[in-house]
Amino acid sequence: MNYLTFFSKLRDFFDRRALLAISSGIMIALSFPIPNLSFLAWIALIPLLISLEGSSPKTAFRVGMICGTTGYALILYWLNIVFTRYGHLPWSVSIPVYMLLVLWLAMFYGASTWVTRLGESAGIKSAFTLPIAWIAFDFIRSFLFSGFAWAMLGHSQFRTLPLIQIADLFGVYGITTLIVLSNIVLYRALRAVTGASIPYPVKSAALFMLLIVGTLYYGFSCLNSPENPQDKSVRVALIQGNIPQDVKWSPEFRESTIDSYDRLSREAAKNGVDLIVWPESAVPFFFQDETIQAERLRKLARDLKSYLLFGSPAHELRNGKSTFLNSAFMLSPTGETVGRADKLHLVPLGEYIPLGNILTFINKLVVGIGDFSPGEHAVVLDAGGTKLGVQVCYEVIFPELARRYVNAGARVLVAITNDAWFGRSSAPYQHLAIAAFRAVETRTPLIRAANTGVTAVVDQNGHISTMTALFIEAHRTAEIQPGTGKSLYLKIGDLLAWLSVLTVTIILLSVWYKRKKCEE
Repeated sequence: MNYLTFFSKLRDFFDRRALLAISSGIMIALSFPIPNLSFLAWIALIPLLISLEGSSPKTAFRVGMICGTTGYALILYWLNIVFTRYGHLPWSVSIPVYMLLVLWLAMFYGASTWVTRLGESAGIKSAFTLPIAWIAFDFIRSFLFSGFAWAMLGHSQFRTLPLIQIADLFGVYGITTLIVLSNIVLYRALRAVTGASIPYPVKSAALFMLLIVGTLYYGFSCLNSPENPQDKSVRVALIQGNIPQDVKWSPEFRESTIDSYDRLSREAAKNGVDLIVWPESAVPFFFQDETIQAERLRKLARDLKSYLLFGSPAHELRNGKSTFLNSAFMLSPTGETVGRADKLHLVPLGEYIPLGNILTFINKLVVGIGDFSPGEHAVVLDAGGTKLGVQVCYEVIFPELARRYVNAGARVLVAITNDAWFGRSSAPYQHLAIAAFRAVETRTPLIRAANTGVTAVVDQNGHISTMTALFIEAHRTAEIQPGTGKSLYLKIGDLLAWLSVLTVTIILLSVWYKRKKCEE
């Protein structure tokens, strides 16, 4: 292929449709932390919808892919910090791995626009098809091949408390539905005003207004309803040790790491606390094996007369083989070990290598321990009568795990994490935004202890009452009122998403059947 041919094909690829799709992707990315311009989500899809006009399903898939690739390339730029700085991958490997994930996620955007155009060809309006398809493919990507439920459109609205209260009915998918429908209504109104042969969106606008008014009414009702305490409040202290990732697992820094957490815990507990929480892997050794170091932690719990929850690697025998776990241990005020919760959903490339026999060139990012295995059960820990559901790092992005803990009796969700991997990027803030939805969905407060930040407290309405800065030593104390454990979402789960998948399946079968009839 000569240069003229190459540039001709490049020009054809970046045509008007592609440029419109790219602008949509940019606005989607900007709606997330950081810069958190959440209002952009409500108009971000308008250029994409313009680009779909008169397109074939194949072209619709292409422009959807371009939009998704642009958006996720900007949202997930921080993956290269993880891969190169801490995973020690060369840029020549990091960029392709990063782009593979971006393209994988973009494929679901492409599938949504493809189904929408197919539906239109069968006489089904996009105001119905696109929100349904968007939810269906968001849901599928949340579990397919381990799943990656990161940066769904609804997550961008985590600060708009009246809006996100419907998460206790439909999860984040309810908010995403409103956003997509808003974009369609505004797009159709804009095109009608500018003289395009598109009618005014009277029915879809009426539907959207009905839904948004109902959503806001419900949201303000939830926010203004008086609290009805089910249990006594718990005074908690969250500790942010700010241990550099480069030295975290070095034996020579082990003593100073524990010194830091000991000092910060004593400072935080001066006025008395019921529970102290340290981050994921705060204890950089096997607590089960290091008797002398373990005694320091037991003494701390006794001195402060508090429950102490901390992250530490663990091991156990399964089928005669030693198995490594990413765990959280609980000590009582008497220094006894009263429980251990194991991480249930592991991080691909971080805690295990998917397709390890094929991806032999990728080293695991967590060094010095070996491949982890997931925990077998959702274990609820008891802190003096207050039931805790502990989610370790990445698994807080999966709503089904929070539901499992709350349905098992947890009334406070505890997220312990080590976001040092992300460096000074927007990823810790994106991570926190997603975690806030777990509190609303389950009507259960969430407390978050992060090694380098963001350490935070989220009440059952999603309000973030305290936040630390990144990469500083810090501690935060708060009075936590355990949640009620009562929400429709806890009972029905992702019913809306499953219905969307079913509807998309029916649309595809309907299109296939009509085409088959036409061919006969």
